[in-house]
Amino acid sequence: MNKQRLHYIDVTRGFAVALMIIYHFSFDLNNFSYIQIDMDTSLFWQGFRVIIVTLFLTTMGMSLALTHNKGICWTCMKKRTIFLGIASILVSVGSYLNFPQTWIYFGILHFILFASWLGLLFVGKPWLSLITALIILVGYWAGWLHTRALFNLVYQPLHLPVRYTEDMVNVFPWFAPVLIGMFIVAKGWHLLPHLKTSAISTKLSFMGRHSLIIYLIHQPILFGMTLLAFKLGV
Repeated sequence: MNKQRLHYIDVTRGFAVALMIIYHFSFDLNNFSYIQIDMDTSLFWQGFRVIIVTLFLTTMGMSLALTHNKGICWTCMKKRTIFLGIASILVSVGSYLNFPQTWIYFGILHFILFASWLGLLFVGKPWLSLITALIILVGYWAGWLHTRALFNLVYQPLHLPVRYTEDMVNVFPWFAPVLIGMFIVAKGWHLLPHLKTSAISTKLSFMGRHSLIIYLIHQPILFGMTLLAFKLGV
C-alpha cells in the first residue's frame, strides 16, 4: 500500500478518535451534572457526532478499498470479523450493564463489521460506489430510504430499545461515506491536499492505527474517572 495514503488515513482516523474522546468526555461530564448540555437535540453536538462518524466511515471505506485492491483478502476478512465481532459484543454487553433501557445493539463497531462485508460488493467499482452513495444520500434526505420496517419487525423479538439507544449507526445514510471513501481511493485521491509528516500528525497517526483498542478502553476509563470524582464529591 502507498505509505502516503496509509499515513493520510491513519491521521484522519486519529483526528476522529481525538474528537470522539472529547465527545464522550463531554457526555460523561453531562451525565454526572458537571456541565449542562443537551447532546441529543443540540445542533452543535449533533453536528459534532456527524463529523466523527463521517470521518471514521470514510477512512474505513478507504482502508477497505486499499486492502482488497488486488483481490479480496479473505484472511484479512476473517481476522477483521473476529476482532470486530468480539469488540461489538463487548460494547453491547457493557452498554447493557450500564444503560439497560438504552443499550447499544447496532453502534459504530457493529456497523463497521456489517459494512466491511457489504462493501466487498463494491471493491474495484468506484463509479458504482459513488452513484450508490449519492442514491443513498438523496433517498435518505427525501425520506423514502430507511430501515424502519426492519426495526418494527425485529425490535420485539430481540427486546431492542424502542425510542433511544446510546449509539445507533443506521445503514442509511451511513453506508454512503464508506462508498465515498472507496471512490476516493480509486478515483479521487488527487483531490485531497498533501499531508506533511509532523509531530502532531505522527501522534494522530498512532491513534489512528490503534483506534479500535482506544475506542474500547477510553470510555470505561473516562466514565470511571468521572464516576469516582462524583462519588468523592470533587
